[in-house]
Amino acid sequence: MDIIEALMTRRSIRKYTDKPVDDEQIETILKAAMYAPSASNRQPWQFIVIKDRALLDKVSEWHPYAKMIHEASVAILVCCDLSIQDARELAIQDCSAATENLLLAAHGLGLGAVWLGVTPRPDRMNGAIKQFGLPEHILPLALIPIGYPAESKPDPERYNPERVHNDRW
Repeated sequence: MDIIEALMTRRSIRKYTDKPVDDEQIETILKAAMYAPSASNRQPWQFIVIKDRALLDKVSEWHPYAKMIHEASVAILVCCDLSIQDARELAIQDCSAATENLLLAAHGLGLGAVWLGVTPRPDRMNGAIKQFGLPEHILPLALIPIGYPAESKPDPERYNPERVHNDRW
């Protein structure tokens, strides 16, 4: 699949088969995430790979939209390391770019994934901090459940020329 096709066909997948995602696929996904652009090339991301079923199942106690995690083979918690990039807004942008790369890499490997926002919701942030023992300088940004898709979704037309402004508003 080429990059344009990947961009246009990636969808949030919330249903997974029981086939496990292997370590090589996870490493490929993480490598793709780490190739994201970042302000001043600081690369302030940190990742927690979660495979332990008890840990995965516990996430839905603090994240209200994480029910699908019970079916996921693995999840990745994308975190911003504020000791690397102390400008919080830039760290969030950088780690968001890494998250999008991660999602596209999963799709390119034939996997399904969904972006579950953690920051800026205090209850979700505190849940992630407590469950995964995050130090003070680590900001939990997003949680990405990943697995082999047990659903497919249509490719809707999203291009809207009314939202394009040339040269000025």
